[in-house]
Amino acid sequence: MLQQTQVTTVIPYYRRFLQRFPNLQSLARASLDDVLTIWSGLGYYSRARNLHRAAQRIVGEHRGRFPRSFESVLALPGIGRSTAAAICTFAFGARHAILDGNVKRVFTRCFGIAGWPGVPKVETKLWAIAESLLPRSGIEAYTQGLMDLGAMICTRGKPRCSDCPMRGACIALKENKVSKLPVPRPRQTLPHKRARMLVLLCGGEVLLEKRETNGIWGGLWSLPEARPSEDVVALCRKRYGAEITPPAVLPLIAHGFTHFRLDIEPARCIVTRLVPAATEPAVLWLPIADALGAAIPTPVRRILSAL
Repeated sequence: MLQQTQVTTVIPYYRRFLQRFPNLQSLARASLDDVLTIWSGLGYYSRARNLHRAAQRIVGEHRGRFPRSFESVLALPGIGRSTAAAICTFAFGARHAILDGNVKRVFTRCFGIAGWPGVPKVETKLWAIAESLLPRSGIEAYTQGLMDLGAMICTRGKPRCSDCPMRGACIALKENKVSKLPVPRPRQTLPHKRARMLVLLCGGEVLLEKRETNGIWGGLWSLPEARPSEDVVALCRKRYGAEITPPAVLPLIAHGFTHFRLDIEPARCIVTRLVPAATEPAVLWLPIADALGAAIPTPVRRILSAL
C-alpha cells in the first residue's frame, strides 16, 4: 500500500485490510472481488491483484510461511529488487541493498550523480553505490537510517542540510547543486483521453460491468462505456436488454493517471423496460448504496455519489 501512496492515506485502508484479512491464509482464500473492494479508492489496482496472487503462491508453494531467501521473495508477484531487499533486511536481518526514491535522492546528492535516476545508466550507478556502502553489521539500523535520512532530512524541497550527518561529504552541498539534484524526470505532455460512461438506472438500481483484468481498473466493477458516436439506445437494448429513455448528460468528471488524463462524460439512462436479450455475463444490477460499497474506481464512486 505504501508504494505510490502516502502514509496518512494508507493508514485507514491498512487497518480495514488487516481486519478483513488478518493472515495470509484468509487473503489467499478470498475472492479477488473481495480484495479489490477493500482496496477500492487506493488506486494502482495491480498492487492489490499482485498482493492477492502473492498470498496464494505463499500458501500453495511455501506452505503458508513467508519465504526467507531473497530470490524467493523477489519471485513473488509485485515485489521488485528494492522491496525484496527491504523485506529480507527487516524481517530476517539479511544483508541487501535498497534503492527507493528517498535513497536515490540521498545518493544522487551526496555523490553528485547527474542525470535522471530513472535512466538505466544512472540507476545502475546508484545500485553500485548502494551495494558498496553496505555495512558488515547493523544492517537494519543502517537501512532504516538511510530511508529516514531521505524522508526527513534530505527532502525533495527545503532539505535540512545543516542537520545532515553527511553534510561534510555531500558533493551537491559543496557545489551548490542541492536544488538541482536529482535531475527531475523529463517533462512530458500527458495525453488527454475521453470516455463516455452510461449510468443505467432501473427501479433504484444501477448497472455495473466487470472490466477486463488487463488495463486500467482491471478486475473492478465499473459503469458501461460507449464510443462517442455510438447509438446508446441501440447499445443498451442489444447488450443489456434494456429499453432506455434518451440519455441525459451529467457533469464532466476529470481524472488523472500517471501517464494520461481522462475526461469522463457520464450519461444518465433511465430504463423503461428490461427485455429478454443475450446480455453480457459480467454485469450486475445493484442498489446504488450497494454499488458504492463494491470494488469500483474512484471516478465511478464520484458519479454514483452525486446521484
